[in-house]
Amino acid sequence: MADPFQALLQRAEALLARVETLLPTPLGAPDWGASIAFRYRKRNGRSQLEPVRHVARIALSNLLEVEPQKERLLRNTRQFVAGHPANNVLLTGARGTGKSSLIKACLNEFAGQGLRLIEVDKADLVDLPDLVDLVAERPERFVIFCDDLSFDEGEPGYKALKSMLDGSVAAAGDNVLIYATSNRRHLLPEYMKDNLTYQHQPDGEVHPGEVIEEKISLSERFGLWVSFYPFSQAEYLAIAAQWLRSFDVPEAAITAARQECLVWALERGSRSGRVAYQFARDYSGRHHGDLLEAPSVAPTIAAEGPEGLDHV
Repeated sequence: MADPFQALLQRAEALLARVETLLPTPLGAPDWGASIAFRYRKRNGRSQLEPVRHVARIALSNLLEVEPQKERLLRNTRQFVAGHPANNVLLTGARGTGKSSLIKACLNEFAGQGLRLIEVDKADLVDLPDLVDLVAERPERFVIFCDDLSFDEGEPGYKALKSMLDGSVAAAGDNVLIYATSNRRHLLPEYMKDNLTYQHQPDGEVHPGEVIEEKISLSERFGLWVSFYPFSQAEYLAIAAQWLRSFDVPEAAITAARQECLVWALERGSRSGRVAYQFARDYSGRHHGDLLEAPSVAPTIAAEGPEGLDHV
């Protein structure tokens, strides 16, 4: 007859083993040599850094019509990689204008000098202190990348990011910066009722109330703001031409595609770098066989066009 105590002990050990799989585990270091970019992920309560096997091959030269923005981010990143003081960066503005692509291009530019990137979703920003502790003793320089960042009222990641940027006792180390992109300048939704908190002084001055102050407090903690604006027709066509050339489309075909390129933007209600890239992929894919036979010498795609299409 089996020993009841022994059977009870085996059941207890089995139960403990199941419970252990549900408990959070400390964040472990990945193989730092596996990639120049990593993703922070949570699966079944376990946190891990996953190497990105295929990093986007975007070069700074691929990004057109954003020279002032490129220069500012490049200068800040160069200072950071060299070990000099640099700022956390918030890139805001029109959608599809190259905010995320510019960060990826900077990674490729400075990866050989020790720059690494860690992509973090906003839902996981509460774990920023763990990430900072993990890389604190590493010789590389790390950019924590938060793409398309915006918060709703009361989200936990908002306060975690705010504390990490400026205000927490456990501040980020010298080898960590935060680069974030957003379509919202202040990262939080803004409502008409918020304007009611403004205070009107006897001398005519207007001061924002507590609600407004709270909403701008997070974005103010980024030391560098880089703003992006919608592209003009000429800029949009120049970007489209650049992407078409990257797909080995001959100059004659690029010129012929001009009107089609404008209609493509008109149908989408947007002239952005993303729309130009999507057009280039579509056009080069549809005409691949014909393009191989096309002549290779012709004027480049024209920047001027019908006035009506200049207001897409």
